Amino acid sequence: MSEDDIVTDDSDPELAVGADAFQQPGAGLEVAVVGGGAVGATAAYDLARQGTDVTLYDRGSIASGSSGRAAGICYDAFADALDAEIAGDAIERFRDLSGDETFPFVECPYVWLAREGDDRHADAIREQVSRMQDHGVIAFEMDAEELADRFPSLRTDDVAVAGIAGAAGYTDPAQYTACLAAAANGAGATLETKTPVEIRTDPPRVVPVDDPDREHAVDAVLVAAGAHSRRVLETAGLAIAMKPYRVQALVAAGDLTEPMCYDATGEFYVRPHPDGVLAGDGTEEIEADPDEWDRNADDGFATGLADRIAHRFPDLDSSTSAIDRSWAGLCTATPDRDPLVGELADGIYVATGFHGHGFMRAPAIGERVAGQILGLPKTESGAETALEAFDPTRFDGDETFEIVEGMTVDERDFA
Repeated sequence: MSEDDIVTDDSDPELAVGADAFQQPGAGLEVAVVGGGAVGATAAYDLARQGTDVTLYDRGSIASGSSGRAAGICYDAFADALDAEIAGDAIERFRDLSGDETFPFVECPYVWLAREGDDRHADAIREQVSRMQDHGVIAFEMDAEELADRFPSLRTDDVAVAGIAGAAGYTDPAQYTACLAAAANGAGATLETKTPVEIRTDPPRVVPVDDPDREHAVDAVLVAAGAHSRRVLETAGLAIAMKPYRVQALVAAGDLTEPMCYDATGEFYVRPHPDGVLAGDGTEEIEADPDEWDRNADDGFATGLADRIAHRFPDLDSSTSAIDRSWAGLCTATPDRDPLVGELADGIYVATGFHGHGFMRAPAIGERVAGQILGLPKTESGAETALEAFDPTRFDGDETFEIVEGMTVDERDFA
C-alpha cells in the first residue's frame, strides 16, 4: 500500500460502475462503524476501499477520545507470536501510509530495561528477547556497557539488562486518525460525528440517540468505541468483559532524538516529541466511568515523573518550568490482557480491550476486523484475518477481574 492509496479520488464515479465494481468484496454491503478513533477509522477506510457502503459514527469528533490522547509509540516488541505479527504488520502500514501529505512516522529504536536488583523484570526481558528472536522479530539484548555505547543520552550505570527493538517508531495519533477518517470519506464512507448511537440486533441496526427515527438497518455493525464500547453494546443487550481505566502523560521541553525507552523497574516510558519529550505512567488500576472521569493529570504527577525522566536521561531538564502540559486518558482492560476483536453476535463486531496498545496496533487490527466483516480469510499482505485468541465470545461478559497495566514486562508473556 502506498501514500497514493489514501488520497481522495475525485475521478468520475461512473468509471467504478460495471463488472469491476462487483468484484469488490464489499459491494452491496452496508456496515456501520461506531467509534471514530484509530481502530474505527482504519476499519472504515479498509471497508470503504473494498466497495462497502460505510457510515462512521462518533459521539464527538474524530480522535476526540482515547486515540487523541494516546502516546503514539509503535513497536513490535512482543514475545507472543500473534502479538508480534500484528505489531509488525501495523508498523509496515504506518510506514506505507505516512508521508508529508498524510501523517508523520518517525523511525526510532525502542529500549526496555530493568535496573540492578530487579531480577524479576531482568529475567523476563532476557526471556522476552529470546522468544522474539525465535519469532523472527529483530530484537537484541544489551548490558549496561553496550547500552551506553549505543545510546549516550541514557543513564545506564544502574541497568541490569535491556532489550532493543529496531522495528519501532512514533507518530501523532490524532493526525493518523484524522487522516484515515478522511481517507475513508474519500473512498466513499459517510462520517457522522457528534452523533451518539445505540445499536440493535436481529437485524443489526444503529439508532441515533438524538433522532431515533433515523434508525438504520445494516449488514454489520463494528463497535470500536474504546472505553464506551461496553455501554454501546449494552444498548443491544450484549455484554463484554472489559473495564476502562485511567492513565496519565505529559509533554516537557527537551532535546531527545532517540531512543524511546520504557523503564520497567520505574514503570514509566519516554519518547521524543516535536515539543521535546512525551512521557507517561500514572496508571490507575481501578475501573473508570467513561462519561465521568478527570481528564486532567493528578496534582504532583508531572513533577514526580519529570524527576524520574531526568534520572534516566540526565541531559533533560527536570524543573517544573520544563513541563509544557499534562493530561489523562482512558485505556481498556480484559481478564486475560488480550483484546476483544471479532464477531460478538450475529452481525455485531467489536474491537476493544487493548490495554494501552490499541493505537499502535490500529493499522493491523482495523484491516483484520474489516476482513472478517467482509468474509475475507486473509489481508492483502497475506495475514490471517481470523484472530481466534482475541475472540470476544471467549468470555461471558460478567467476569470479575482486576485491572492490570498494559505497558509492563510480565512473566505471563513468557509462560
